[in-house]
Amino acid sequence: MMLRYALQTVRARKGGFLGAFFALMCAAALITACGTLLETGLRGTIATERYAATPVVVSADQNVHQTTVKHKKGKTKVKHKAKPIAERAWLPGDLATELLKVPGVREVIPELTFLAEPLAPGGAVDKDRPAYGHAWDSAALTPYTLTTGTAPKADGDLVIDRRLAERAHLAPGDRLTVQSTQSPRTYRVTGIAAPAQEVRHQTALFFSTAEARRLAAHPGQITAFGVLPTKGTDAAVLKRAVSTALRGTKAPHGTTAQVSAGDGRGPVEFLDAAAARTKLVSMGGAMGGTSLLVAVLVVVGTFALSVQQRHRELALLRAIAATPGQIRALLGREALIVGAAAGTTGALAGLPLGSWLHGRFVAMGAVPGTLQHTVSVFPPFAALAATLLGAWAAARISSRRIARIRPAEALAEARAERTRPPWGRILAGLGLLAGGAVLVAVLSVLRTEPASTPVTFLAVVVLASSVALLGPLLVRAAVGVLGGPLGLTGPSSRLARANLRGHAARMASVVTPLTLLIGMTCTVLFVQPTLGNAARAQAREGIRADWVVAAQGPGVPAEAARRLRTQHDTVTEVVRTTVRVGLDKYAAQGVTPGGLTRTWDPDVTAGSLKKLTENTVAVSELAADQLHLKPGSPLKLTLGDGTPATPTVVAVYAKGLGFGDLTFAHDLVARHVDNPLATSVLVSTARTQTQLATTLREFPGIHVLAPAAADSIQAARQQANAEVNYLAMGLVLAFTAIAVVNTLAMSVSERVREFALLRLAGATRRQVLGMLRTEALSVLLLATALGSGIALAVLTAFSVGMTGQAAPAVTPLVYVAVVALAGLLALVATALPGRVALRVRPVTVATAKE
Repeated sequence: MMLRYALQTVRARKGGFLGAFFALMCAAALITACGTLLETGLRGTIATERYAATPVVVSADQNVHQTTVKHKKGKTKVKHKAKPIAERAWLPGDLATELLKVPGVREVIPELTFLAEPLAPGGAVDKDRPAYGHAWDSAALTPYTLTTGTAPKADGDLVIDRRLAERAHLAPGDRLTVQSTQSPRTYRVTGIAAPAQEVRHQTALFFSTAEARRLAAHPGQITAFGVLPTKGTDAAVLKRAVSTALRGTKAPHGTTAQVSAGDGRGPVEFLDAAAARTKLVSMGGAMGGTSLLVAVLVVVGTFALSVQQRHRELALLRAIAATPGQIRALLGREALIVGAAAGTTGALAGLPLGSWLHGRFVAMGAVPGTLQHTVSVFPPFAALAATLLGAWAAARISSRRIARIRPAEALAEARAERTRPPWGRILAGLGLLAGGAVLVAVLSVLRTEPASTPVTFLAVVVLASSVALLGPLLVRAAVGVLGGPLGLTGPSSRLARANLRGHAARMASVVTPLTLLIGMTCTVLFVQPTLGNAARAQAREGIRADWVVAAQGPGVPAEAARRLRTQHDTVTEVVRTTVRVGLDKYAAQGVTPGGLTRTWDPDVTAGSLKKLTENTVAVSELAADQLHLKPGSPLKLTLGDGTPATPTVVAVYAKGLGFGDLTFAHDLVARHVDNPLATSVLVSTARTQTQLATTLREFPGIHVLAPAAADSIQAARQQANAEVNYLAMGLVLAFTAIAVVNTLAMSVSERVREFALLRLAGATRRQVLGMLRTEALSVLLLATALGSGIALAVLTAFSVGMTGQAAPAVTPLVYVAVVALAGLLALVATALPGRVALRVRPVTVATAKE
């Protein structure tokens, strides 16, 4: 019976349920979109291109492993965890001999993959197709076959793929300069090759075997082996045989060989796509979690406003003997009906939204295009389930009081709003406020970005939730402050003051989404600049060099740095990487030790940089605290390519935010990264910029910059990286903005009878609209104060934890734009429904049935 009544109510009050439907639909779409990203990270396919013609690939394990054994209550628990390394791990070349002995193996093709960027005229190189160098002997792995010309034989010969030849207008006999791991070199194009199937995500350059080994810069080591089966041998059988033969086989530095076939070959080929899985899972989970919290807050507020608007109807049901259980059942079934329709619509809309979001991440470079977007039924069904549960829970929460109090009290409250919210609501609000304060306090001691970022946005949502519960009290307090000025500015303002004072609960339902919008937007926009500005400030203070040499391409060659060195000048090469200490990831760099203090000062607080060698390391204060290190301590770690090392700590420095947590000797790091070219070269010299540029004129794309100019380039890169986070949270902010408009429109639309009575009492149409504007501005002022306060508290705590200083980076112009946008939304969402409501003749509305 309740279901029939619920269907009749929804059918009769379509307009009243429209706001809840819209909020739930947007929530379902957002959850579905985030779910598809999460699923792509977990199950997304990485299709192979380079290894398309080889059914089995043997490569080095790209993970660091950790096994822990716990003995508790007579039971033994073994946990195994693995984390990806930052660079490519390599295998010993003599492993080919073992592979050839495996039954069913016809041929073993060694593969070398290394940096090789063609320095062709502008526009000739496709940025979406990074270039890699290989030995021509491994062309059969795809396979590539010559369409014209001959294979490379001499060290100066080169074969390029057909797409590059077409874009750069190259033919056999032409010259092409290539920047690889060594100095740029000009090669003679001897041939053009085409793949047997389309290769969309990379550009291939093939060298002679000897030249490829020189450029790979890993003597005696191989990137991977392609294993070809004998006729009639199944790939799965061959994989098992190779795995059995290689079980326990390790590279010289301890990396275990792994065997891949089928879809497993893609992650071996595209290491960035494999690493992007973890990033996408983290990003999708963070977005989904934040979206869910925001959706719960918005949906509960929307249903609370909807129930409040039906207070008289529900009170009458109580008066004619409807039990509390029947009221709860009625509202719950109504919510499920609306939730089912909204969830289904939103889940379907979320699928193209997720595809668009993945495409934007690929375009921004946050996710490689080789990680294919994956869609299944799980995200839409999860979104539908979350929407139904959220709608039902919101209806139950919103109906608690009307279902609990006596019918007479319900009728009384239907005519006049309570002067004070229930004590349970006040206590819950104070509890959330205390919880938010605890989160802010915790945030002030978190010193790593992965730990602080989720707490940052959680604190904003929790504090906004406390505003939702304490809203009526906050509105009345604001009226107490604004009441005097409002009473002196005309009849419209006096009417607005009376409404704010008499309908605080209704106004509080509007304050909450506005507060969340302002607080969340300010936090999203200013959290990255807070961290980035502090890091750049430390870098500016720590760079003592007169000039900074940077490259437009992959980096500055070692030969360029060698030519800059003179007896009286100091040249410091900087190459960056990421290392693992246990399973924890740390940003690291390699610097040239000689004369280091003339070009670089990270503010050493213990030890000395003069002792920096290939067997030692300098660490930041943060790393020293986390790992309990001091000068003289050994540090067991894994370098970027999986090589274990145990250097001795010789110095501790303060400016870890600007220079990374670990600093090694340049030559050590350069041997264990995919790109050994320097990201920058610091030069301390009396020579001029022109003189340095003249020395480097033979190196294409190399520029000599003042430290201030280099800092500006770094700022632009940080802004580009921040745009990914803006996009990730932009959907949440858009949903919150929609909720603001939705709630305001619902709040104004149900006041048609009130406006009619005001018109009949003598108020003009202009005065009623003026009252609405004043109410909207008053609510905006309160929401701005609360949202700004929340953002300021959270950003300050974030700044203290991450930078050690209470200095959030707030751009005044951006802040004003955020408040102006919120004000525009509030005014438009108030004025348009208000004008529509005033079109109907007052007498018609006043005499109509409620």
